[in-house]
Amino acid sequence: MLFAARNLAPAAARRPTLAALAAPVLAAVLAAALAAAAPAHAAQYVGLVYPVHDLSLSMGVGGVVARLPVRAGQQVRAGQTLLVLDDRMQSIEVNRRQVVFEDNSELDAAGARARALGTMLKDTRRVFQSTGSISRDEMSKLEVEYSAARGRQEQLLAQKRREKLEYSGAVQERALRAMTAPLGGVITRIDPKVGEWAKPGEPLIRLVDASRCFLTTNVPLAALTGLKTGQSLTVSFEGAANAAPVAGKVSFVSSVADAASGLVEVRIDLPNPGLRIRPGIKGMIELPAAKR
Repeated sequence: MLFAARNLAPAAARRPTLAALAAPVLAAVLAAALAAAAPAHAAQYVGLVYPVHDLSLSMGVGGVVARLPVRAGQQVRAGQTLLVLDDRMQSIEVNRRQVVFEDNSELDAAGARARALGTMLKDTRRVFQSTGSISRDEMSKLEVEYSAARGRQEQLLAQKRREKLEYSGAVQERALRAMTAPLGGVITRIDPKVGEWAKPGEPLIRLVDASRCFLTTNVPLAALTGLKTGQSLTVSFEGAANAAPVAGKVSFVSSVADAASGLVEVRIDLPNPGLRIRPGIKGMIELPAAKR
């Protein structure tokens, strides 16, 4: 009996307690509760920054480059001349059309003749009606001459209107040989040199307006929950850009997802006072991580 009691005592000591059995379960429940209470981690999405306007300017007509009054890196205003083709022949044509249009000698003579004949006709009619000393044939002849003078005057007036249109067309033809800035910005590239031939439709000058920019990135469909146009988002930039984060506004969320990747294009407009943000750098936005 003593031997049996000695063997039973170690078995009772090795038996686990209720607290030891419940400890792992309590730890698992606590971890799950903490995970549920913890905030969802944000996911970062990278995109590229673009200027609001990036224009490649070309000419509608070909010709030899005569002047380049701007240089690369120069800030220009809207309407400023950027490039001028050789327009000597067009300038001569403009001057010729101007001389023809401004020559009113024949029109003035026709008007004076019509007025004189009108006065003579009025006097002739009065004499014919009062005294009858002038024959009807003479009065009819004078009426024909007056009608012809008036017709010639109207013909010259119509000719002057045509000459005005031709003069305006010559001015416009000469204006086509000068390139002007459609908006304010910075010249970033000038391809032709003075004396070279510029082909019509060929990109010659690049003009960039970076006073406002936008970030384009692609976001998974599941991360778009709650994202809408007009929403404010903070955009940060790559470290090498040395640009502070800025507050932007969502201006576009594509209604179509890419069939291959399932990503959706998102665009965020960014203010750029002082041109501190350089177009072409990488920008990042943070959105709540997509739920799995």
